[in-house]
Amino acid sequence: MPADWISGTFLGRADFGEGPSPILVVRGELIDMSAVVPTVSALVEAGDFSGQGGARLGAFDAEQVNLLSPVDLQCVKACGVTFATSAIERVIEERARGDWSAAAAIRERLEARIGGQIRSVVPGSESAAQLKAALIEDGLWSQYLEVAIGPDAEVFTKSPVLSTMGAGAEIGVRSDSSWNNPEPEIALLVGSDGKAVGATLGNDVNLRDFEGRSALLLGKAKDNNASCSLGPLVRIFDESFTIDDVRAAEVRLSITGEEDGFVLNGTSNMAEISRDPLDLVRQTLSEHQYPDGFVLFLGTLFAPVQDRDEEGRGFTHKVGDTVTIESDKLGQLRNRVVTSRDAAPWRSGISALYANLLSRGLLKAS
Repeated sequence: MPADWISGTFLGRADFGEGPSPILVVRGELIDMSAVVPTVSALVEAGDFSGQGGARLGAFDAEQVNLLSPVDLQCVKACGVTFATSAIERVIEERARGDWSAAAAIRERLEARIGGQIRSVVPGSESAAQLKAALIEDGLWSQYLEVAIGPDAEVFTKSPVLSTMGAGAEIGVRSDSSWNNPEPEIALLVGSDGKAVGATLGNDVNLRDFEGRSALLLGKAKDNNASCSLGPLVRIFDESFTIDDVRAAEVRLSITGEEDGFVLNGTSNMAEISRDPLDLVRQTLSEHQYPDGFVLFLGTLFAPVQDRDEEGRGFTHKVGDTVTIESDKLGQLRNRVVTSRDAAPWRSGISALYANLLSRGLLKAS
């Protein structure tokens, strides 16, 4: 939990032995809200985060509670290429056709040509249109640059409802991927009315070789068993935490190899994002409704290029890696890497959730 967690309000899910329950942590106190509303989605729609009517379980201790991913029925959406560094890296993947061995030379050339311009231009502006025209003339234009500096953000569906992993769980990387990385991000929790109610940390695990071969493989690169984690809890916006804290947040990443002892550290500063978080929410809602709300990954600045095994290869995951993502106001999300094939099978979907809620007497007629 963050250092100032006693002053905040947090939302999530926990399993106390019978199945998932929505919880609140209000000023340090753990409150089971399952007797009031059966799901986190319903709690967000109710809009009351005071804990009124819930079962008060005493002081919250994260080590003593089986925390799950903090969302349930929300759609899991994600934005890509919202930072200049990630834009350049996506172009590198595309031009290298997913071949890590070609990445270093392409990176050097692209950074020298467009790095400064991409960082300074406002997406959708007249200067962005002029830069696009110049890059087309130079033969350097890319579909990734279109979403980096064009008027429309990239918004995609990251993960099915109820498939996300929580803090402490294993996260999965496809067993047939040889070039991949974590994507440490902040994610907003948004209600059906389009209002962002809070934020949490997330890992939008990415396969650079798959997406680099073709953007049409984005679904396979992004959505695999255990390939998305969120947590530990959603911090609700209040006087102690606002959207401006998201805009100014520093997101830190560390990766530690289990067998080779490899260590990688990185930092993302949300102040460098090219599109405002609430504009990304607006674009997600454009001509689309989310009756159970949604969680929205805001994109990552982090694109690891530090060599791990051999010169020029850059970074890729190994089984046993511990990935830790943290931010001062949101706490710490830690997961261990396995292959998606070997991760625990995902069996608890929407039907299983409602069967469990019904067996516990938590469903009420409206």
